[in-house]
Amino acid sequence: MGHPNVSLIYTYTEPQRKKHKPSRLEPYPQNDNLNNALGAIRVLGLELIEDELKPHMNTVLTIIKERNKGAAEQVVISGILPILALSLRTRGPLTVLTAKLVAELAKESVIRKGFGDAGLGPALLSVLTSPDQDVLLYAAIAISRMSYDSSKLQELLLRRGAVPRLVAILLRYPDKEALEEVCLQALCNVSGMGVAEEAGMVWERVSSLRPGESVYHGISPHTCGFASSVTLVCVSQWAPAQYSVKIEVFQRCSSSFWNLHGKKQRASWFPFSSLGSCSNLCKVIQFSTKKVPRTKSLRSRVFHTLL
Repeated sequence: MGHPNVSLIYTYTEPQRKKHKPSRLEPYPQNDNLNNALGAIRVLGLELIEDELKPHMNTVLTIIKERNKGAAEQVVISGILPILALSLRTRGPLTVLTAKLVAELAKESVIRKGFGDAGLGPALLSVLTSPDQDVLLYAAIAISRMSYDSSKLQELLLRRGAVPRLVAILLRYPDKEALEEVCLQALCNVSGMGVAEEAGMVWERVSSLRPGESVYHGISPHTCGFASSVTLVCVSQWAPAQYSVKIEVFQRCSSSFWNLHGKKQRASWFPFSSLGSCSNLCKVIQFSTKKVPRTKSLRSRVFHTLL
């Protein structure tokens, strides 16, 4: 007896999964390209083959610039920071790109916290003697950013000779405005006289009556039209190839500030104080009534350095 034809149809419904936010260790979906690039750098990093590494480093640079969510955390857990330090110390064809990438990574606080353990401080200092101005520019930017809010990294960089290297660049390239500005900002941040990039500091070189002295004058825009932060950096030669560096930060109040408060005197200079609130504005007024000498500053650092 024959069997009737029977057709069996199976249906499958995929169970619904609970939605959850990716944990810190899970890559965000939009950062899959970043995850792949970081993995390739980690695998290929010890060989430092330019043709193979360059596209992956460019991918990381592009994504970090876009500030994609979770990208900084992926870089931290990827373990590529020591590889970038190795690339800098090797000073090969990837040095410019590596310095540019490290400078961009240094914008992220969660990443720059790992710079010290990864050896990026000494690695960046090692390329400050490079004849390539692009390398010098990006390395100085990275040093400025990594030391802005870290006393630990400031101490490390000072101990390893950051000041004489940065001063040497200032004296070697007096006509390179961009390089001059980043070196001056790096000097301020390494010395603990933090100058934030957001402050929009404008630098200019001013004449000095003292032989062998270079003076740089930096001004940040006025806060609410009332006051501006003023930074003076003086580099003085006191022996052949030996220099002292003096950094001072002042607060300057505009004439509109005094007019608003019924003052007849002209704009004056005062010891540094932040102008983040009304109470701090009062401190500036109190300083003015005491007639603090123009040369006095509550924030100043002096270094003696050998070039």
